[in-house]
Amino acid sequence: MKKLLGTGVALVTPFNSDKSIDFEALERLVNYQITQGVDYLVVLGTTGEPATLTLEEKEQVKQTIVSVTAKRVPLVLGIGGNNTAAVVEEIKSTDLSNFSAILSVAPYYNKPTQEGFYQHFKAIALASDVPVIIYNVPSRTGKNVEPNTIVRLASDFENIIGVKEAAGDIEQAMRLLKDVPNDFLVISGDDMIALPMTLLGGAGVISVIGQAFPESFSKMIRLAMQGDNKAAYTQFYKFIDGVDFIFEEGNPAGIKTMLEALKICSPYVRLPLVEASSVLKKKISNFVANYQS
Repeated sequence: MKKLLGTGVALVTPFNSDKSIDFEALERLVNYQITQGVDYLVVLGTTGEPATLTLEEKEQVKQTIVSVTAKRVPLVLGIGGNNTAAVVEEIKSTDLSNFSAILSVAPYYNKPTQEGFYQHFKAIALASDVPVIIYNVPSRTGKNVEPNTIVRLASDFENIIGVKEAAGDIEQAMRLLKDVPNDFLVISGDDMIALPMTLLGGAGVISVIGQAFPESFSKMIRLAMQGDNKAAYTQFYKFIDGVDFIFEEGNPAGIKTMLEALKICSPYVRLPLVEASSVLKKKISNFVANYQS
């Protein structure tokens, strides 16, 4: 899956002031990513607020992104949940012909055992006609998918091709990189440690801040994959404050505020999320104004 190396971007879903989907802004966002050099796009990942979209809206978002992308870059589709049977049914009933893989978040709230995680992703692997990327984000789901479980899944199912690792734990990332099969993708799901993970042998990143600065962030990851540590870190240090800011009051409120400052989309989110505070908006606006690629 070499086409999923490098920088992927977890797209937001732009909204109008009445909280309807802003499809014009969505088209603008997609074109911005592609023309600025990202390697692939993640559709309806958790950054896209799929939990607050209706089934009809999800289909409209997918169709819009597929149409605008026009096969210029690969697409990965988010399909996950904490009801295994429902996730399997959604996979089986979804047209996946336009997608290179699905990204499936670890079951949240239920807090399964490691065997439970294994059986959940086994069911997904058996149901999916396209490759599967596991999304491990314990700060949101409530429980960590441990490296041994990821290694077991990677070894047992050929179509489980990678993990978006967002535990924020560089030691855990190192253990994954050490033990997974050589062609298994260990993708950073954490912008702050995307560079060290890539330099250690990771497959790049599925980024949030990357959609605000796709050219610069993609350049940084490419430099890392080429082994140019010094140049990559010079690029990375320009992002640190911005990464802190966009997650200060939760995702995607922060990144939408940053995208507003760049005149790409509005800052609106759907409840239970709320917009960034005026204090944070000022921080983000100043960061964007002073950013130098």
